[in-house]
Amino acid sequence: MQIAVWLAFAGAAQAALAQSAASGEAAAPGASTAAPTSGAPAASGAERALPAVNVSASAQSDSPLNLRTPVSSGALGSRSQLETPFSTTVVTGEDLADRQANKLGDVFAGDASVTDNSSAYSAWATYISIRGLPIDWQNGFRIDGNPFISYGITMPYENLERVELLKGLGGFMYGFAQPGGMVNYVTKKPADQPVTSVSVGYRMDSVFSQHADLSRRFGPDGMFGARINYTHEAGKTYNAGDINRNSLAVALDGQLTRDLSVYFNAIYQQSRSSGQTPAIYTGSYVGTSLPATISGGSNFLGGTDQHLNTNLQLYTGGVKYQITPNWSFNTSMSYSKSSRDRNESTLTLLNQAGDYTDNRWNGDEAHQDIYWQGMFEGKVKTGIFSHQLVFGAAYQHQTNDYSSVSHYFTLGDGNLFQPNPWRYYSGAGLETYRASEITQKSLFASDTVQLTDRLSLLAGVRYTNYDQETYNLDGSLASRYGQNGVLTPTTALMYKLDPYTTLYASYVEALEQGALVNTIYANGGALLNPLRSRQYEVGIKTERERWSATAALFRIERGASYANDQNVYVQDGNSIYQGVEAAGSVKLGRNWKVAGSMMLLDSWYAKGQAYNGNRVAGAPQFVASGRVTYDVPQLPGLQVGAAAKFTGSTKVRPAGDLETGGYMIVNVGANYLTRIGGHDVTLRAAIDNITNRRYWMYQYSDYIAPGDPRMVSVNAKIDF
Repeated sequence: MQIAVWLAFAGAAQAALAQSAASGEAAAPGASTAAPTSGAPAASGAERALPAVNVSASAQSDSPLNLRTPVSSGALGSRSQLETPFSTTVVTGEDLADRQANKLGDVFAGDASVTDNSSAYSAWATYISIRGLPIDWQNGFRIDGNPFISYGITMPYENLERVELLKGLGGFMYGFAQPGGMVNYVTKKPADQPVTSVSVGYRMDSVFSQHADLSRRFGPDGMFGARINYTHEAGKTYNAGDINRNSLAVALDGQLTRDLSVYFNAIYQQSRSSGQTPAIYTGSYVGTSLPATISGGSNFLGGTDQHLNTNLQLYTGGVKYQITPNWSFNTSMSYSKSSRDRNESTLTLLNQAGDYTDNRWNGDEAHQDIYWQGMFEGKVKTGIFSHQLVFGAAYQHQTNDYSSVSHYFTLGDGNLFQPNPWRYYSGAGLETYRASEITQKSLFASDTVQLTDRLSLLAGVRYTNYDQETYNLDGSLASRYGQNGVLTPTTALMYKLDPYTTLYASYVEALEQGALVNTIYANGGALLNPLRSRQYEVGIKTERERWSATAALFRIERGASYANDQNVYVQDGNSIYQGVEAAGSVKLGRNWKVAGSMMLLDSWYAKGQAYNGNRVAGAPQFVASGRVTYDVPQLPGLQVGAAAKFTGSTKVRPAGDLETGGYMIVNVGANYLTRIGGHDVTLRAAIDNITNRRYWMYQYSDYIAPGDPRMVSVNAKIDF
């Protein structure tokens, strides 16, 4: 089946070329409807960047790091990557389409600072590590700057304009969150020019998808805009599971006057999947090396009785007002709701022979987030100094509902290298109760002082009143943590070596909410206190016409949490992460583009009663990625490429006696742009993990999973 589809794709490309040549039309590069990156020249003809699979590269610029792209920086306001004194990454929607990303790990595959711990179509869909730290599934994700609970949610990447990543602490910018980083999904907005496109895709084993994108402006002088994106995906996944997903995104805006604009955005997604690969728990494992690797495409570990059904809803509206040429005010409010119905196994690994105990969890979960923010941004001068000021306030109320009767039980024993004999089918609609509520009320302010033409100083602080409560099944209060006047400051010094290069040094603090201990631990259900983190960073960013580069030295100090010898999950001592990261891209001649990224990371536990000096679980010592793309001059519009990423051996648990081993994944891809019947047509093909490399992937402390197998994807898009 896969070979037939692949051959059909190749035949279609050849037929399209023949038709184009016969009609006398040049095999056009196919102008993109997306706007060029600000400040960078749009690519022409054969130079248009069409990156290989799993590579973060811009389709409109010779500089795929997108350093001039505006990014949302929370309390810092909106500024470009080049003006942000922290390490960031931007992946454009065109990149996502070219690389046919299937999970969050694919989105950032070109960034060596990001380690893939994710698994599509499962509860682990958004698990990644940034600089060795896990991202916070409760507070680490935003859509257009608005918080939502990401657990188990695979975003409809087709509906996104770009994905932004802030590496490290976001305490000043966003409030309480784990120090790994922040992911912000930016949805497509009404375009200045009409957009009408339809695409169809195929991913092995037999998942078929359809996507439609429609944008129009109307009213006097196009003062109103509307954009609708719809995605449907259904079929059989690579591990013999099933997926059925429908996603709808609506964006409306209105330029009511020259200075006043309003907007409303909505996202609705319903996903039903079954047969996902279980996670493997190593907390009871007695060996010092893992069993032989198995394929993530194996259906030995589970069956169609396991399922994950999710629903995501997000509604947001806002007003933007340009008070004066130098001052603006914007305010927004959002409501998000996400729910999960899970029936999934966790395999407790027992020995190197691959024996395990199958523990099944079945329950329903739901989360709600109400969020409001108002912010003034402006510029003033005091004597010889100019100031870029931000003042604002925010309110967030999060509720978490869990099954009042969660089913967690043992099915029986099995072996990784034999079919799992155990099945447990269940329905949905289990009764839930209000398990916890979290409220944050904050004020924030920042001032970027221009000391000289080249030197500027940033100082900011967030003041937060924080309240976290957990409840018993009968609704009575079980525990509470509250603290007023929590300060999370940040400061940075920035120096412009030239208009295209920024050298910076920054410091930031953050707090993360206390963990609600998982029931697998002896103190399951306990609420731990918030943890404080600190980050020191020195970096440089530069973007030129044909090349760009970034580099950073960093140190992060975070309170350590782990399960001790008595299987009690405790907060004890610190975990330290320090290292260097660098990335760059260069256009060689007219046809070649080479890019790379690397991270060297040292990490250890310190000042605790246990594990002092041990490497922190989940922090690989070395990661490197690279890619090369080639525009085929004999066939304008065709680009081929290859990408590779090496992830060094990673400690699985804090004791430091078990590790995954290093592995390298190689991906290849091709993109062809042409015109058929007067319409732009884009044909894409990709093969992930072309060598079908088997490896153990670190997911979370004490948890591993088999890595994804070889994956073939094809897609065809037509613009009307």
